[in-house]
Amino acid sequence: MENQRLKMFHDEVLLEATIDELQERMESGEVTSKELVLLYMERIGQMDRLGSAINSVLEINPDALHIAAALDGERKKKGPRGALHGIPVLLKDNIDTGDKMHTSAGSLALKDHCAQKDSFVAAYLRKAGAVILGKTNMTEWANFMTEGMPSGYSSRGGQTLNPYGPGKFDVGGSSAGSGAAVAANFAAAAIGTETSGSILSPASQNSLVGIKPTVGLVSRTGIIPIAHSQDTAGPMARTVKDAAILLSVLAVSDGNDPITLTNLDLHNRDFTEYLDQDGLKGARIGIARETYFEYLSPEKLSVMNEAVAQLKELGAEVVEEVVIPSTKAEWSYEVLTYEFKADLNAYLRTVAPHLNIRSLADVIDFNEENSEKTLKYGQTILKESEETSGNLTEKAYISSLEKDIYLSTEQGIDHVMKEHNLDAIVFPNNFGAGIPAKAGYPSITVPAGYTPEGEPVGITFIGLAYSEPTLVKLAYAYEQATKKRKAPELGGLS
Repeated sequence: MENQRLKMFHDEVLLEATIDELQERMESGEVTSKELVLLYMERIGQMDRLGSAINSVLEINPDALHIAAALDGERKKKGPRGALHGIPVLLKDNIDTGDKMHTSAGSLALKDHCAQKDSFVAAYLRKAGAVILGKTNMTEWANFMTEGMPSGYSSRGGQTLNPYGPGKFDVGGSSAGSGAAVAANFAAAAIGTETSGSILSPASQNSLVGIKPTVGLVSRTGIIPIAHSQDTAGPMARTVKDAAILLSVLAVSDGNDPITLTNLDLHNRDFTEYLDQDGLKGARIGIARETYFEYLSPEKLSVMNEAVAQLKELGAEVVEEVVIPSTKAEWSYEVLTYEFKADLNAYLRTVAPHLNIRSLADVIDFNEENSEKTLKYGQTILKESEETSGNLTEKAYISSLEKDIYLSTEQGIDHVMKEHNLDAIVFPNNFGAGIPAKAGYPSITVPAGYTPEGEPVGITFIGLAYSEPTLVKLAYAYEQATKKRKAPELGGLS
C-alpha cells in the first residue's frame, strides 16, 4: 500500500476495531469514511482473492467510495447521523440493493439481476449513514437447492472458506460470506439471513456474534426468500454491541411485511440500552444437553462445559439437563418445500423481464441448460419444491405447518421456559437452531472459545418471541467477562 499513514492505521487500529472505535477515529479526523472503505477494499483485494483465498466477497459497490466521501462531507457540515454514520458494512447476496450491484442468491440464473430498489434492510442502513460496501457469497439459494452442497458454495461465487482454517474447518452456512468476511476484518459488520441456522452457523464457525431476530422484528421486503414462516435477516459482527447497533437500525415496522406489525414493543428500540455487564446475575439459564451436546466432539464439548461453568461463575442460576419434549420428534423441512415455490415465485415476478427468470421452473430450466456450471451438486430440493402447487392449499403443507408450530412452541421452547422459569436456553453453536427457527423465536450466539486445532465454538442463547433485550443482556455479560474472540491470522497489507 502506497499511503503509509493508512497502512499504519490498518496495522495499528483497523483490525478488530469496533464501530464505536471507528466513529471516534472519524470524529477526531484521524481517518475518514472514504479511507475506511479504501482500507477494507485493500484487505479484500489482497486477502480474499489471493493465496489461500477466503473468497467471501462477491462484488464491491462501485459507488462505495463516493458514498463514503459524501458522508464525510455531511459529518463536517451537520455532524454524524448516528452510530453507523460512515461505517462500511456488507450484505448477503440475497438482499436487494437498488444500485449497481447484483442480487443473485449465489446463482448464475440471477447473476445479471439488479434490483429496481433497495430492500427495506438496505434502505434503513443507508438512512442511518452506513456505507454498503459490497455483497457477500452465500450457499446457493440459501442452501435450499440440493442435498450434499458444502456450506458456503455457490455456482456464482465458488467456495467460501473459513479464515480460521481455510479448507480445514467448515465455514458455516448459508450466510457464509458474511461470516467469513467480518471475521477476516473485510468490513466492520455484515447482514446475513436465516431460515434455520444460517446466521448462527457461520457466526459460531467464524467466532462472531450473530443475532437471529424474532420473525417479525426485521422486515423481509426485498430479500430473496426461502419460507415466510421462518425467514429473517439479522446482524453479524465481532462484538455484541456492534450487533446491537445494527439491530437497532433494522428493527422497524414495514407495512409491506405484515409479520412486522406483530411487534408492538421493540420497533425503533435502541438495543444498546440492554448492554449490562452484570446481566447474568440471577438469570435462570437452561442447558439443553440432550441431543444437542451429543453432536459435539470431545474438544468442542470441553469448550461448552467451560462456558456453562463460566455462566455459573457470573451469577447465573444454571438449570442442567433441561429437556425439550419435542427434541426427538420426527421433524421435516416440508413446510419450507411448499413455501419456497410460492415465496420465490412472488419475488421473481419483480425481476426484469429480459432475464427470462420469472419462476422457480425457469430457474430449474436454466440450471439444466447450463448444467456444467450450475449443477455441480444437483438441484434435488428445487425440483421437489417445484412439484408442489405453489398455492399453499395442500393438506400436507397445512398439517406440517400446524405440527411445526405446536411442537416448537407449546411442546417445545414455551414448555421448557415455563416449566423451569427460564430467561433463556443454551445450545452449542447452531445445533439447536431448528426448533426456535420453526417457532420464529430469537437466538444470539457469542464466541465461547476454540478447539486445540483452532476451530471456533459458539455459545447460543435462545428465548421467547421478542426477548431480544434479555438475550442481548445475557450475551453481553458473557462476552465482556470472557472475551474469547481472537482474530484469525491472515497477515497484514503489503
